[in-house]
Amino acid sequence: MVGRLLLSGIVAVVLSASGQAAEPAKALSFSMKTIDGKPVELNKYDGKVVLIVNVASKCGLTPQYEGLQALYEKYKDRGLVVLGFPCNQFGGQEPDSPEKIAQFCSSKYKVSFDMFDKIEVNGDNAAPLFKYLTNVDTEPTGKGKISWNFEKFLLDREGNVVGRFSPRTSPDAAELVSAIEKALGK
Repeated sequence: MVGRLLLSGIVAVVLSASGQAAEPAKALSFSMKTIDGKPVELNKYDGKVVLIVNVASKCGLTPQYEGLQALYEKYKDRGLVVLGFPCNQFGGQEPDSPEKIAQFCSSKYKVSFDMFDKIEVNGDNAAPLFKYLTNVDTEPTGKGKISWNFEKFLLDREGNVVGRFSPRTSPDAAELVSAIEKALGK
């Protein structure tokens, strides 16, 4: 598909550096590291409904791990995946090593959804995935910086951001569950 931009009656074709038509960036076009340090292309989740969450182990919202795990278990057979991205940018609430984070999540909350390496989600050093996610204007929370731990981004099966939910939106909140079911195709 060729990107086009209409400027004063002139159609401009957007090409990549290779001369190929440039596709708009999609949330699943990034490579990240798993919590055990292995690189993974997020396009492995193509065709899935994806819930991306920045997480922390020492936060008042940390019990949301339980609800995220419950969502994953309830909907995984229909195509939902949950991706947890530990971040220490909010009150220093994720100070531990990836190994300790993984151990905490599995022992305390029985987390079996995919966890990734600790990253930054705001600022100049933010992971490119989160730079992309925070620049998409969606409902109910618009674009802009992540406000705290446990902000949630919902992607449809094509990798489009179809929802962004505040940290205080619990995993079992009606608006989040409804958005997930809609993306899954009821």
